[in-house]
Amino acid sequence: MAIIVDLDLRLAKRRLSVGEFADAVGITPANIAVLKNGRAKAVRFTTLDAICRTLGCQPGDILRWVPDEADRG
Repeated sequence: MAIIVDLDLRLAKRRLSVGEFADAVGITPANIAVLKNGRAKAVRFTTLDAICRTLGCQPGDILRWVPDEADRG
């Protein structure tokens, strides 16, 4: 199972740099990079709330599930 975090397109649409976005969300740019690169093991609901509030989106707009090969049958 892979959960993909699609932040790049949303940041580009809002014309936000990673630094500006990190400041608005209240986490470090390094943690934004962890999310963007798929290395995050968890996301706090408070962080997800801040991300969605900053980007004006729903969680499903930035999170998507991609099945593993084994899940595809």
